[in-house]
Amino acid sequence: MFPILLKIGSLTLPTYGFLLAAGYLVGLFTAIHFAKKEGLDPNSMLDLGLLVALAALLGAKLFLIFQDFRFYISNPREIFTLAFLHSGGIFYGGFLIALAAGLWYCRRKHFKILKVMDAFAPGIILGHAIGRLGCFSAGCCWGLPTRVPWAVTFTNPFSHDIVGVPLDIPLHPTQLYEAAANFCIFLFLRWRYPHKKFDGEMFSMYLMCYAAWRFFVEFFRAHDPEALMWGGALSTAQFISVLCLLVGVWLYYSQRRKGQVGSHV
Repeated sequence: MFPILLKIGSLTLPTYGFLLAAGYLVGLFTAIHFAKKEGLDPNSMLDLGLLVALAALLGAKLFLIFQDFRFYISNPREIFTLAFLHSGGIFYGGFLIALAAGLWYCRRKHFKILKVMDAFAPGIILGHAIGRLGCFSAGCCWGLPTRVPWAVTFTNPFSHDIVGVPLDIPLHPTQLYEAAANFCIFLFLRWRYPHKKFDGEMFSMYLMCYAAWRFFVEFFRAHDPEALMWGGALSTAQFISVLCLLVGVWLYYSQRRKGQVGSHV
């Protein structure tokens, strides 16, 4: 793949970092676009988006340290290495910390939380899709060895040195599986948004769709032992996906019921 987008002398611009930043920006401005449709103040949503982005970066790194706690407690200097800086961290960690920060901000500013969550849902999934393309360029979040015709083989030593992806072995392109699904979920949410019937609908659909796909694609991803639970029966991402799916189902049906009741009052 192309882990290095640009190199001028000693200055190196990783493709992953560029696409991750692009994903955040595209996702943020997409969220602001839908926030306007909800009647929310764009400037406040921009402030919220920046807070959420910083919280997501922090959460992703913290969950990475937590997942590999034994390694990092024995090798604390690794936290300050280029490899750690280049790693994206754990998506669900970033998502959960960002969600907590967003809820805190919305309560503090007295925003209608479900309207804000609906507005941000399409931006989150679109930005995530772009970010997964960055994962593919760097080689992180790689899949299991396979002989399928669409398998990919990483050959760049830089990718191996930075993220540890095995070289010269055909692998499932799990990054592309997820990126493609995320783009499809975004298109679905974009199509559905004008037909929205109750607050919370878009965010609950996002949770259900992404969690279901992430649970499935995890079967094709390579995992460190630290990322597995119950003797390898499930990955931590699959466990969190189940929880997110249940929350999404609960949010969808509880809010739909309230909307139906409200429409008859």
